Amino acid sequence: MTRGSLLVDHIGELVTNDGRDGDPLGVRREAALLIEDGQVAWVGSARDAPAADRRIDAGGAAVLPGFVDSHAHLVFAGDRAAEFAARMAGERYTGGGIRTTVGATRAASDDALRASVGRLRAEMLRQGTTTVEIKSGYGLTVADEARSLRIAAEFTDDTTFLGAHVVPAEYADRPDDYVGLVCGPMLAAAAPYARWIDVFCERGAFDADHARAILDCGQAAGLGVRLHANQLGPGPGVRLGVELGAASVDHCTHLTDADVDALAGSETVATLLPGAEFSTRSPYPDARRLLDAGVTVALATDCNPGSSYTSSMPFCVALAVREMRMTPAEAVWAATAGGAAALRRTDVGRLTPGARADLIILDAPSHLHLAYRPGVPLIRQVLHNGVPR
Repeated sequence: MTRGSLLVDHIGELVTNDGRDGDPLGVRREAALLIEDGQVAWVGSARDAPAADRRIDAGGAAVLPGFVDSHAHLVFAGDRAAEFAARMAGERYTGGGIRTTVGATRAASDDALRASVGRLRAEMLRQGTTTVEIKSGYGLTVADEARSLRIAAEFTDDTTFLGAHVVPAEYADRPDDYVGLVCGPMLAAAAPYARWIDVFCERGAFDADHARAILDCGQAAGLGVRLHANQLGPGPGVRLGVELGAASVDHCTHLTDADVDALAGSETVATLLPGAEFSTRSPYPDARRLLDAGVTVALATDCNPGSSYTSSMPFCVALAVREMRMTPAEAVWAATAGGAAALRRTDVGRLTPGARADLIILDAPSHLHLAYRPGVPLIRQVLHNGVPR
């Protein structure tokens, strides 16, 4: 018996994501897993379970890898509930409300921002999200972007510099000057706290030339590439992301055949954000088209105060199944292993020996219930780094 070991036993359905026997979820029945030093040390049949110092009886419930939310904007102040109400009354979403959040975020103290991120991160953890990417993008000054990322880095290793979210009001007539600021002093201040760089490549935000310039500078500074692309309409963002070797292009709502072919022939993940379509009454991405073409698909919340103020990955799984023609198994894989692929992480999103012991125990016998019972709090227990939370 190993000191500090923990056995999770009597698992009715264990989702491992090991892809064995042609099943991407790698489902095992009547299973158990052993945790040592925060990692999965053994997986197998419950009848063959080794001894351990401590035991959790899953009671025949389903156990899944913790959700990997690879797209979230958590560093902000204020809310935009009135904007949401206006959309529900028929107003069209344009992305213009971002500047409202920028003003509130700039005015907030570090402690207020830290408390807001902490609240949302705790909310996510209660709903089974054990890994989250956090973007900046609501500061849009050198000092505010740097402090946003500094605060984000207190909660995750996957931080993303999004100084190119929109052109702030003070640069409205000088977008080239703002791109110069992002590529120069802002990037220099932000890079020490960031793993990734991102651009909102969309009409009303940044065109392909500006996006390329910013992403090239980010890569030169050692940051990986992510990209907001093709949310509001067709555009060059997806193919630009593939060309630059982006880990992920996110939204992917309006795609041409050439966009789909580019993704299918690459290692770039298409991260779909159904919470945004739900909250803006916009068309949902066609996940079925992407999956049938062989594209790797991830799901994420896009948690932000304007266009997707949800922290719930189970909600996004249910939306993906109902509105985007994904099977329940595809949606669960996309919310776990798919998110890990979008972050180029091999230590999370799976429950196999050597993986980080991030897992969720459902109040249900199968992963199917995440889509089958939408809106029901099915997360019974969360283990993060092998520690019950």
